[in-house]
Formats: sequence, structure tokens, C-alpha cells
Amino acid sequence: MRQHQQGMTFLGLLCILALVGVVVYAGIRLIPVYLNYMKVARILEATASETKNDNPDINAMRNIISRHWQIDDPTTVNEKDIEITKDDTGVQMHVVYDDVVPYIANVSLTVHFDKTVKVQ
Repeated sequence: MRQHQQGMTFLGLLCILALVGVVVYAGIRLIPVYLNYMKVARILEATASETKNDNPDINAMRNIISRHWQIDDPTTVNEKDIEITKDDTGVQMHVVYDDVVPYIANVSLTVHFDKTVKVQ
């Protein structure tokens, strides 16, 4: 009678663990980048909610952003990189930046962030 082997070989298990390890390591390296983006987004949302229902002044908005920036202290992007524009529909805050994280040896992970918040 023929006996059939069942299961996975040790070499197959090592290959799968290596692939899972590469993906998990990338996730670990990217977590601080996304946490930093969440800080920036939270600052923009808080500024929009504080200046809601007003005729917001751009300088006052800059002061609010600066105050929140000192508290949350996000890295990679500067508070001066936030563009505040005023038009007929209202005021918009817009920030665009790239964050580069070293991964393995000379390989890096680059993440592009683009956030726009309208003040209504």
C-alpha cells in the first residue's frame, strides 16, 4: 500500500515564515509613520472645528495650528507646510508630504500623504 505524506516540509515552513516576517517587519516600520500622519490630521480637524461657523482669519488659524503643533509635536512635516486658502466656498487647509523610512540595507519605504480639510 502506498502511504501519502501529509503536512508541510520544514523548508516550506521556513519560506512561509520568511515571507510573513518581511511583511510584519514592514508593518512595524510603517506604524510610526501613520501615527505621525494621524497627529497631523487630528491637528487639521481640531483647527477646523475651533474655527467653525466663524469667518475664519488665516492668521488666527495659523495660531491655532501652532498651539496644537506644540502639544502634539508631529515630526517629518513642519507647521509652515500647511497651506491655508480662502475662496468663495470657504477656507481649506491642505498639507502634502512624503515620509521615507529605512527598511532593509539600502531599501526604503516611501509613503505619500495628502490631507485636505474644509472649514465650513
